[in-house]
Amino acid sequence: MNWLLSLFTDTASVPHIILVYSIVIAIGTLLGRIKIFGVSLGVTFVLFVALAAGHLGFTVSTPILYFLRDFGLTLFVFFIGLQVGPSFFSSFKSGGLILNLLTILQVALGILVTVALYFAFSDSVSLPQILGVHYGAVTNTPGLGATQEALDLLSYTGENIAVAYACAYPLGVIGTIGSAILIRIFFRIRLSEEDKAWDDEERAHHQEPIYFHVEVTNQALNGRTIDAVRSFIGRSFIASRILSNHQISSPNGKTILATGDCVRIVCEPEVKEAVVAFFGRERSDIDLAEEKSPLVSRTLMVTRESVNGMRVKDLDLNRVDGVNITRVFRAGMTLFPSSKLHLQVGDQVYCVGPETAIARMENALGNQVKKLDHPNILTIFIGLCVGIFVGSIPLAVPGLPVPLKLGLAGGPLIVAIFLGQFGSNFKLVTFTTPSANMMMREMGISLFLASVGLAAGNGFVNAMTQGNGPLYVVLGFLVTVIPLLVVGIIARKIFNINYHSIVGLMAGATTDPPALAYAGTLSERNSSAVAYSTVYPLAMFLRILTGQLILVILWPFIS
Repeated sequence: MNWLLSLFTDTASVPHIILVYSIVIAIGTLLGRIKIFGVSLGVTFVLFVALAAGHLGFTVSTPILYFLRDFGLTLFVFFIGLQVGPSFFSSFKSGGLILNLLTILQVALGILVTVALYFAFSDSVSLPQILGVHYGAVTNTPGLGATQEALDLLSYTGENIAVAYACAYPLGVIGTIGSAILIRIFFRIRLSEEDKAWDDEERAHHQEPIYFHVEVTNQALNGRTIDAVRSFIGRSFIASRILSNHQISSPNGKTILATGDCVRIVCEPEVKEAVVAFFGRERSDIDLAEEKSPLVSRTLMVTRESVNGMRVKDLDLNRVDGVNITRVFRAGMTLFPSSKLHLQVGDQVYCVGPETAIARMENALGNQVKKLDHPNILTIFIGLCVGIFVGSIPLAVPGLPVPLKLGLAGGPLIVAIFLGQFGSNFKLVTFTTPSANMMMREMGISLFLASVGLAAGNGFVNAMTQGNGPLYVVLGFLVTVIPLLVVGIIARKIFNINYHSIVGLMAGATTDPPALAYAGTLSERNSSAVAYSTVYPLAMFLRILTGQLILVILWPFIS
């Protein structure tokens, strides 16, 4: 039976390491599915199972533990960045700017409350521990990892800050949900009215490409090409169908217009008025898409790597028998296919043209969905390499004892966001299926949480029974609730933001997936998820950076 004893006690053996992590993650994931008042901790429960395992003596070799902790964190933030990259920069338009400003305010208030509590309880709580409390209160695991990196550089040897993190975390989740409930009660909000208001706002601000029909009555256009009209107007539009001499066809830039022609136009909403005025008049009594014609419309998937990064104009559509691309669907967004738009693998392209020409376009784009099931490993590891380099760059700040770094959490996150948005410009395929992305994120965060818990197990139990555990819980609750209530009241009272968006803002600013899950039970709309994804990248970046900033600013005064 020596083999069995060795399997459970030899902390340096590979079978023991795999066994411990597998047991901890499996039990944590299972228990994380349990819902209490409709709320579950999900994968975060892995941390508490790991704490229990660590307390019971289950541990692994320290170098391996630290490697798996940091590698898991890197995977988690990198795949988050790839997911939100395509929508990150566009989120700063319109209401997204206000949401991100409120996120900055919430992060700043959280830091102020944390620092104030540190000075108020400095006799009982150290600076590293109050930062552990802070990150548990805002449920931000990558920030915890970045702060641990900074503490290692400062040769910190005190109590593991994951202990304070674990103590504050549960009420961090509950406090976020509770704050959302208090805002709802305080403003006497009716969810049905918020749903209706959201729908009205969406219709008012809907900026997806639109289609309409115009008749050529402007004599100046007689004999002119569509390209010439685009040049005259100075705005982009797509002519997807034309009715000329009682025949419907698919035009291209060289198609010559004649008085009386009827053209189906696709463009951005703000361009419509100029197009109608220039062509002559709008026709609302006809729909060329529903008339009998030799044209068909199909949505094709870009799966051919040679197309990745190509601009729409590089497809040379004029030579493809009059095929027109009228919309591009990417990461939940509908984009206008301007000639300069770079296509990405995974894009869905809406095409209009003769059936034989559409078939040739399908061959050019690929449209083989199964190809997308194979992730592009090259891009992932190139991104990780660049992310590690970026995260390791020291940012020297005068007066601070050590330079700031984005670290293993910030560097890969920033690089992944830029890859998600601009990777195709460099011929890098960044597309991963949602299920593959989620699997890698869950794998990464599970490894990180298990490693943190195994390392802090003994300290956590001692803190709750003999140390500052109860104090960490109370301080963490204050760090969670005060900023949330202040920002929630400002968002509703001053900016009159939809309640569902406020809940998404709260969940995103605290990077709190369980709170987002609660928001999803309030409405069938995706308003909370939109707000969450809008503020999440900025919140994650600020959370990662601010902990290090506080640490290096205050460290000289306590060391």
